[in-house]
Amino acid sequence: MHEMSPLIGILVIGLGLAFVLGTAAQRLKLPPLVGYLLAGVVIGPFTPGFIADSHLTQQLADVGVILLMFGVGLHFKPRDLLEVKGIVVPGAILQMAAVTGLTVGAGFLFGWPLAQGLVLGLCLSIASTVVVMRALQDRRLMETGRGRVAIGWLVVQDLLVVLVLVLLPPIGDVLKGGEINAAVVAKSLGLTLGKLAVFAGLMLIIGRRVIPAVLHYIAHTGSRELFRLAVLSVALGVAFGAAVLFGVSIALGAFFAGMILAGSQLSQRAAEESLPLRDAFAVLFFVSVGMLFNPRVVVNQPLALASTLALVLAAGGICFALLRMLGVKSTSAVTIAIALTQIGEFSFILANLGIGMGLMPATARDLILGASILSILLNPVLFVLAAKREASPHVPPAPDMPRPAPERTTLTGHAVLVGYGRVGKLIADGIKADMPLLVLEEGAVGDPGIEHIRGNAAKDDVLAAANLGAARMLFVAIPEAFEAGQIVQQARRANPDLPIVARAHFDAEVDHLLSHGASKVIMGEREIALAMLDFAQKR
Repeated sequence: MHEMSPLIGILVIGLGLAFVLGTAAQRLKLPPLVGYLLAGVVIGPFTPGFIADSHLTQQLADVGVILLMFGVGLHFKPRDLLEVKGIVVPGAILQMAAVTGLTVGAGFLFGWPLAQGLVLGLCLSIASTVVVMRALQDRRLMETGRGRVAIGWLVVQDLLVVLVLVLLPPIGDVLKGGEINAAVVAKSLGLTLGKLAVFAGLMLIIGRRVIPAVLHYIAHTGSRELFRLAVLSVALGVAFGAAVLFGVSIALGAFFAGMILAGSQLSQRAAEESLPLRDAFAVLFFVSVGMLFNPRVVVNQPLALASTLALVLAAGGICFALLRMLGVKSTSAVTIAIALTQIGEFSFILANLGIGMGLMPATARDLILGASILSILLNPVLFVLAAKREASPHVPPAPDMPRPAPERTTLTGHAVLVGYGRVGKLIADGIKADMPLLVLEEGAVGDPGIEHIRGNAAKDDVLAAANLGAARMLFVAIPEAFEAGQIVQQARRANPDLPIVARAHFDAEVDHLLSHGASKVIMGEREIALAMLDFAQKR
């Protein structure tokens, strides 16, 4: 019998179990990521049965972090970071310092050495990039004011982590009783800052020209396969080069690559092409976190675990207080603070360094992992409580926060267009002169003359805001047949007589959309063939 490779085992069993448990969590009205974490616990080394290769799983999870941060960068322009620098730079620095100081103080109560409290505090002060991005995306906050602040806060934290990783070894020697070598510290710090400056300069001066130019060239070849490969090569290549050549974290490198491409006309298409892989590898990140968790810590060290979790929650409170001091409105500060009230991937990297240097015992890793999982599980609950608070008539709404339900359009006899990509733009150009047009699109439309509702049309509240009962026609121009089927089905329930036109790539997709209620489904390849035959017959 052929021996199963560890990679195949992780992909088949890990993703399969994540799917089953994620679906179960969804049915129980819990976030799917709860199921993903439990899947990791099940296939981890601390539970019986199949044990996945944790090192290989972590490497796959790193790919998810790269693709996720690349996608974030695609929607985050450099000027967005500059606009919030007055908040995120002092805020992130003070928050990390305050949490570290609080942890050192708590460590004295538990009899921890100063070094352990210091390293543990740094670990508990860094939010998980993956969790924050997923929370912002699910709540349509990526391109709002508070979304930009949260992302900027993460970028500053990432930069600080790079500096901590450089400075911790010489400082660690002092904490263990040695003497500090000022020349060595200054040299290490100067070298790190110099590498960061060179990397940022190369990306802003050379990368801004080279990366979009390469993708534009590939786009003009007409090969979707090559374009998708080019997008992945840019994301992974820049992240890898940033880490190997400049000592910059892979997440920050990928973020810069996406941010440089954000000004290009191809940014939306690049985001679409990388989305499926981004989601799949993001699931593996949560599975990898679950694998590292030893459930025995809940029984063996309940007080220490509860205290560690309390410190993570306190970090959120400190973040809220700092945001208010820096002039952020209360409602926005609550959302940002909740998004940052958990820990994740960079905390594990710091913990491993501290344990390897002998600054922390190996058991501290279990406390960090336990607090990470519990804080990630609590995060959606905190968002629900915040949403209830926002719904209170006594709390003024945040100006940059989308309403729980988008405002309903007043248009009647209008055409509704779902998706504003290449096909959607052509439809809009051809129809907006003949009838009122409403576009449903998650990103920006860029045409002030078109009424636009931002959001995922597959969600009930977004589609309801389109006033389909009074609409004249619905165009579903997105290429994802599964999501398009959900939209068509909901639209047909809202208006049984509404003409609905959708697009497809395969015969099976045509049948799928017709069965869900589409009036007409256009398959691009078939229409191209018919047009070519029509031309030939007229010659």
